[in-house]
Amino acid sequence: MHYQNKLKQDTKIIGVLGHPIKQSYSPLMHNISFELAGLDYIYLPFDVPTSGLKAALKGMLALGIKGMNVTVPHKEKIVEFLTEISEEASIVGAVNTIVNENGVLHGYNTDVNGVLDTILPYKDDLADQKVAIIGAGGAARSVIYSLIRNFKLEEMILLNRTEQKAESLKEYFAAKMLYDKFKVYELVPPDITEVLKECKMIINTTSIGMFPETDDSATTIAESFHKDQIIFDVVYNPIKTKFLQIAESQGAEVIGGLKMFVGQGAKAYELWTGQEMQKDKIYKTLEAYLSA
Repeated sequence: MHYQNKLKQDTKIIGVLGHPIKQSYSPLMHNISFELAGLDYIYLPFDVPTSGLKAALKGMLALGIKGMNVTVPHKEKIVEFLTEISEEASIVGAVNTIVNENGVLHGYNTDVNGVLDTILPYKDDLADQKVAIIGAGGAARSVIYSLIRNFKLEEMILLNRTEQKAESLKEYFAAKMLYDKFKVYELVPPDITEVLKECKMIINTTSIGMFPETDDSATTIAESFHKDQIIFDVVYNPIKTKFLQIAESQGAEVIGGLKMFVGQGAKAYELWTGQEMQKDKIYKTLEAYLSA
């Protein structure tokens, strides 16, 4: 795409704040979306360390930048610098989308929309079942919120390499959403094999296995999985992580992170532009790009 031929004085700027930022496919997704819709917008990556967050938001206002995505490691820290926070962002405690509405910065969590796009079709399968969540960061928070709000589970199992972080997450949601059906375990694969086997769905919310570390997996023990399970990995690059490959080898149904990525992006796009993203077309485009 030859942006130098289309940029005008009133082209609206959208960006993404992260550190590092080179791993993000959000610029590709949104610039293709703007091009498809014929919108006069451009989406740019901004590599900003945590110490520069407050200044970056002042710059956003000063320059009249219409919106931002927020990615690792800023989703939780940025909350304190925003004027208005949506209900789901407030409960989750993390923001991944900012809209500049006439000089007022509004924070949203569209990861919740991406999670629901992915797992809502399995609502009946998960009724009164156990779900395991690997990780205790911003993505885990969005998954936990979505599950509590929309699913009737027997139990939610939180697994993390640092058990105390998972324990803190349990206490956070017990207080915020009055939910008490949690169990917490340290992520030690040999010890949790039986725990994982009992779960109808297992969700990896960490970056384990993300490109270029594609040989990594939250567990490499194939016996953790079986054919009656649904395994979801929020990582979308590669399309099928080692974690999913191992689960699939045991007959489990597997879901990559691309649907969640496009789902959260589509909601952000709608908040910025007031229009719907062509999700199916964008999904196929990104799938082809990541599979090449």
